[in-house]
Amino acid sequence: MTAPMHIATATLVSALDEQAPLEQVWARLDLVMDPELDEPVTDMGFIEAVSITSPPDQNTSTVHVSFRLPTYWCSPNFAFLMAEGIKRQIEVLPWVAQAVVTLQDHMAAEEMNAAVNAGASFGSVFAELHPDEDLAALREKFDIKAFQRRQEVVIKAMITMGFLPAEILTMPRALVEIAEFTDPDTIRQKARYLAILDEKHLAPSPRDLAFPTYQGTQIDDYAAYMGLLRSVRINMEFSGSLCRGLKRSRYQEADLSGDVPVLVDFTTHNPTHACR
Repeated sequence: MTAPMHIATATLVSALDEQAPLEQVWARLDLVMDPELDEPVTDMGFIEAVSITSPPDQNTSTVHVSFRLPTYWCSPNFAFLMAEGIKRQIEVLPWVAQAVVTLQDHMAAEEMNAAVNAGASFGSVFAELHPDEDLAALREKFDIKAFQRRQEVVIKAMITMGFLPAEILTMPRALVEIAEFTDPDTIRQKARYLAILDEKHLAPSPRDLAFPTYQGTQIDDYAAYMGLLRSVRINMEFSGSLCRGLKRSRYQEADLSGDVPVLVDFTTHNPTHACR
């Protein structure tokens, strides 16, 4: 699909001045993850359009974000987490009065858009569809997978640098902080891994273990633990490839024309395992 256009409309600022707030919005969107894949929604190509509106009599703006997912039936709870994340991240910006999030082309778009933009909970809207759903527990499940996926990248990079498995088990965070990598993805994942260590308070001190389990304990069996991390990675990579492929197929006419996405009818195919 063609890269999403960074579109802004404003009444009080010049064209040159528009770029700064727009870049701020996209920087915040980069922090919103597909919860299952631990990849930014921007990298996944989910964001379709961004616009900024500034009323003449106000100093704050409204940011409108439109996004699409790979299939019409992508799980509502995953979609809700992303929509909620988009709204929350953008409303951090001090000049934003509100963010209006619009999910397009989804079976629950109308209900979800209304709920997210009103600040309602997932359960208040989808209680019948997901009667026992606990989004806090779901977030935690995906946080664990994100932690493990990032951790594997950094551990393997440290092994490549010559450290032994026994050293990995007791390595202090300080050694990872000063480690210099050349591979762009490893550099990116190192920063993301250190960020999640801080966020989850797993290794706040340079002397703390660089590679604890998500429960904060020391890894006791290196080979078995790396096997677990490998299985998490393979699952996430497969899901990511599937989602990207489905999105390309669904909007294939837009890929060729560069115009507004045209949906592809998937109803003749088996949707059981698609996307989620």
